[in-house]
Amino acid sequence: MSGRPDMWGRPGTTWVVGALLVLSLLAPAAAHAQAPTLEQIRDYDFPSALVAAGDAERVAWLSAHRGRRNVWVAEGPAFVPRRLTAHAEDDGQELSGLQLSRDGSTVIYVRGGEHTSNWGRSEPVNSSSLPTAPGVDVWAAPFAGGAPRRIGAGDGAAVSPDGRRVAFVHAGKVQLAPTDGRQPPEALLETAGDIGALTWSPQGDGLAFTVDRGTHTLIGVFRDAATPILWIAPEVAHDSLPRWSPDGRQLLFARRQGADGPPRRFVPQPWSIWVADAATGEAQQRWASGEHLRDSLPGGLPALFDWAADGRIVFLSYRDGWMHLYALAPGSGTPALLTPGAFQVEQAVLSGDRRSIVYSANTGDDADDIDRRHLFRVSLDGGAPDTMTRGAGSEWSPALTPAGALLFLSATAQRPPLPTQLASDGGHRLLAELPSGYPVEQLMVPQRVEFTAEDGQRVYGQLFVPTRLGGPHPAVVYAHGGPQRQMLLTWHYGGYYANAYAINQYLASQGIAVLAVNYRLGPFYGHDVHFPPDAGVAGGAEYRDIRAAGRFLQQRADIDAARIGVYGGSYGGYLTAMALAHDSDLFAVGVDVHGVHDWTASEYAAAFDVRHYADADAAERARDIAWRASPASAVEGWRSPGLLIHGDDDRNVRFSQTVDMVHRLRALGAPHETLVVVDDTHHMLRYANELRVNAAIAAFLQRHLQD
Repeated sequence: MSGRPDMWGRPGTTWVVGALLVLSLLAPAAAHAQAPTLEQIRDYDFPSALVAAGDAERVAWLSAHRGRRNVWVAEGPAFVPRRLTAHAEDDGQELSGLQLSRDGSTVIYVRGGEHTSNWGRSEPVNSSSLPTAPGVDVWAAPFAGGAPRRIGAGDGAAVSPDGRRVAFVHAGKVQLAPTDGRQPPEALLETAGDIGALTWSPQGDGLAFTVDRGTHTLIGVFRDAATPILWIAPEVAHDSLPRWSPDGRQLLFARRQGADGPPRRFVPQPWSIWVADAATGEAQQRWASGEHLRDSLPGGLPALFDWAADGRIVFLSYRDGWMHLYALAPGSGTPALLTPGAFQVEQAVLSGDRRSIVYSANTGDDADDIDRRHLFRVSLDGGAPDTMTRGAGSEWSPALTPAGALLFLSATAQRPPLPTQLASDGGHRLLAELPSGYPVEQLMVPQRVEFTAEDGQRVYGQLFVPTRLGGPHPAVVYAHGGPQRQMLLTWHYGGYYANAYAINQYLASQGIAVLAVNYRLGPFYGHDVHFPPDAGVAGGAEYRDIRAAGRFLQQRADIDAARIGVYGGSYGGYLTAMALAHDSDLFAVGVDVHGVHDWTASEYAAAFDVRHYADADAAERARDIAWRASPASAVEGWRSPGLLIHGDDDRNVRFSQTVDMVHRLRALGAPHETLVVVDDTHHMLRYANELRVNAAIAAFLQRHLQD
């Protein structure tokens, strides 16, 4: 990145990470002298969380480089990047919750915790194994520069419209502190339950929030210390997404009832849109979804749910079979579809006048755009969407400034993500640079492929075929995590998956073909692919797509059918374990990174509570299906070498899942190795640990697949 400080220069040999293993990966063999090393491919700044100020030509984003996470800013019209913070260590401390005050004068962020985890998001992470664990703290930094100020321990921060105060949650209480750091935080309110979704009124005279009390979730409004909390239309339901109207007189929110029946992976969760009087708390329902699964409140994806111009309400829904934007006009009970077509809207942002929306979607001029992202603008006043970006790259995370500048993050198949501005001629102006010597020209462009599983399901993927070395090639099937993800024909916009993309590029450069599979359960191919009825604990049907990928590779003349492996992390680790347990004849080797191995383990016991079923027999049948969908149930078939990797502070998949599987493999004498990463999490927040895991994955696959 332009202006990178000297302390970001390439490190020497002061750190050691499994030295013999890493050196064998990072120093290329003579046979591959021209190929980039794995470390070189992984050596890029990764930007994320691009945001714009409401009333100023200012933007901010987060960037991570070799584990050093920092805040960057830029100001229009030139938008020259400038690093705002100076965190110089690979300490595994995440940055999150990035915000700009409305006038752009103050940047707020949270340092610490792991906010992409399933539990323990606000708990400290100590991946450096320090004697005293770091905290989780709210920080403020002046946009103009100067030392950031620690506001206090806490999370879930919300900066006030005037930028002078920040509210956040600590120890179950809402705290309030000035952003100039001159006074310590003071307790603002406390109430039973888990407080979240702090949202200031546009005038700064009210603070809305949610309180999860287990059986139900409430929305409250705090005004001042002398006024009781105003509860917004309390009901036996789960209320969420509080949004103030521009004049501060109304509150928009979503309501869903508690799910009935067995808590399977996917059950219909009908929801409704409500509007409340912010002064009295009285609310009226404006719209209600249907009762089918596709009518459920979208979850797991960045969602737009807000007020638009003229009292309209905009939201995302799967109601036509694809995730699309809708607008609900005052007095109407029928929302208007804004983005028709066979594609999915992912991220969306309202313009300053609230009359148009810029969004990212997997569509465009090319059929291959189904595996890319481009940006579009649609007017709420009618008309077809306008294409803002196109081509063989991907663009996402749109941010609009008051003067109409459109900034976003972009990548290509060979170039990792960089902050970008849409130029007046429609071209892309990169705001930053890759590290000097980054091997762009040595990376390859994968090709989109489709094939069919044994039950007729169409499966999608991206194939990296080595071109520099002769074949037939060994090959690897890569199963992503999530499972609500989609691997792309370009560098990925998620840090975890961008790292996997780097591994895939490295393997291909070393002569191993890679097929990244977008198996059923993933979005962007329509609702029915995203929500199959017999997947996960209900049958594990998605594994058929991994098996189909292996057979697809077997049939290719440029692939050695006897040398096909499989690897993946998280849900991909689960699918890797399924492959080794069920199809060791097909998959010669596998690397299972923090995968689930037993759906009937104690952490999933609620799924088989007899109270959710017609009788005890029905509950037992469901449990039996889940057991047969677990790799542990077929472990006797595990004959191929496997490597199991897990961080023992994992907050997405419990470490006990790998402990249990290793005990089973040891008892059977099944071929396997292990790598335990002490004190790190699911996402390997310490870069040194990420490199160690990357090297182990590649070395294990190369050792077993290459001569």
